[in-house]
Amino acid sequence: MTSEVLLGSAIAIIVMAGCYNTTMFLLSRRRVRRVRGPRHKRLYVFLLACLNEEKVLAESLARITALPAGNFLALVIDDASDDGTAGIARAADPERVRLLQRTLPNARRGKGAALNAGIRHLRESGLMDGYDPHDVIVCVVDADGRLDEHVVQSVDPFFDNPRVGATQVGVRMYNRHQGLLARLQDMEFVIYGDIFQCARRYIGSVGMGGNGQFMRLAALDSLAVPGAEAGPWSDSLTEDLDLGVRLIARGWTNQHCTAAAVSQQAVLDVRRLVRQRSRWFQGHLQSAGLVPLILRSVPTRAAVDLLYHLSSPVLILLTSLLPLSFLVAVAGTVIGSVQAGRPLITPMWIIGPYVLSFTAAYAYGFVYRRRERGLGLLRSILLSHVFIFYGYIWFAAGWWGLWRMLTGKQTWLKTART
Repeated sequence: MTSEVLLGSAIAIIVMAGCYNTTMFLLSRRRVRRVRGPRHKRLYVFLLACLNEEKVLAESLARITALPAGNFLALVIDDASDDGTAGIARAADPERVRLLQRTLPNARRGKGAALNAGIRHLRESGLMDGYDPHDVIVCVVDADGRLDEHVVQSVDPFFDNPRVGATQVGVRMYNRHQGLLARLQDMEFVIYGDIFQCARRYIGSVGMGGNGQFMRLAALDSLAVPGAEAGPWSDSLTEDLDLGVRLIARGWTNQHCTAAAVSQQAVLDVRRLVRQRSRWFQGHLQSAGLVPLILRSVPTRAAVDLLYHLSSPVLILLTSLLPLSFLVAVAGTVIGSVQAGRPLITPMWIIGPYVLSFTAAYAYGFVYRRRERGLGLLRSILLSHVFIFYGYIWFAAGWWGLWRMLTGKQTWLKTART
C-alpha cells in the first residue's frame, strides 16, 4: 500500500507539471502584439557589479564599448575586489566606462547592494542630469556577460510602450562547445527563455534574469524605499526575481526579447554548478515573502503563474523523492511477483514512466534545435533526453539550499570564473 501511495503521488506531480509545461509551450508559440508609442532618444546605462572579475571583465567591456549605439555608458561597480578588476575598468574607454570602487566594511553585501550603490553614484555624479527617467534604460550585465552587438536596437522598441518597465533578453552560454555540461546549461536557458518567458509575455508574468535585464529608470524609481541603502534592489540572493515581481505588482509590464541575447560563461564543474544553483534555490525560498504582495497587487492570471513559479522549490523537493518512490514500487512488485509465483511487472512499467518523464524532451529538442543551427535531429533528440536527467542537479541543489536556509547561512555563493 505504501508503494502504491508513493507511486500515485509521483504520477500526480508529473502529470501536473506536464500539463503546465504543455500549456506554456502552446502559449509560447503565440505572437504577442506589441503596443507602440512615440519614439524617444534614450540613454542606456550598463551596470556591472564586480567582485574579483579580472578573468572575464575585459572582454565584456570590449563588447559594450563596441556597441553600435550612440548614447550609452557603462559603470563598473568594483565591490572591494582584491584582484585586477579596477585596473581593467580604468584601462577601458574613458568616454564610455566609469568606475565606482566600494570599500569594506560597506562593500561585499551582495549584488543588490552593489547595484543600488551604482544607481546612487550615477545620480550624484550628474551623468544622468537632463534626462527624463522614462528615457533612461538601465541594463544589468554580469561581468562575464557578452551582449549581442544589436541588443540595443532589439530592445529599444519595447520601451516605446510607456507601460513597459523592463525587458529581459535571452541568455546563452558562450562556451557551450566545451563539453556536455556546458551544452546542457545552454539548452536550459534557451528552453526557459523560448518556452516559459515567451509564454509569460501573454500571461503578464515575465521575470528578470539578473544578466541582460533592461529596466526603465522611472520603473526602478517606483520601487525605491527610503533609507541609507535606498534603491530598487533587495538583499535577496535572487534579487532579479524579487525585482521582476515587484515591478509587476507596481503595474509595470515586463517583456522578453527573443531577437537578442547575452552570452555568459557556463560552469564546467558539477560541484560548482550545484553550488550556484543552491544559491538560486535559497533565493527562491526567500521570495516566499512576496506572496502577500502578489495576492494583493498582481492581476489574477499573472498572480497564478507567479505563485506556481514561487512554489517551484517545494515541487523540486517533492519531485526529488520520485526516483525513490519508483524504486520502492518496483521492489514491492518484485516481492509480490516472488510471492505470487508469476511476474507482475508488465511492459507498462517501462512505457508508462517513459511517457510521463520524456514526452517533454521532444518539445525541448524542437525548441533548442531552432536556436542552435547545425544541430542534427537525432542529436537534438538524444540531447533532450539527457537534459531530463540533467534536471536532477536541482535535487541536490535544492536540499543543499534548504539546509543553508535552515542553518541560517545567508552568505553569497559567488560562482568562480575560469
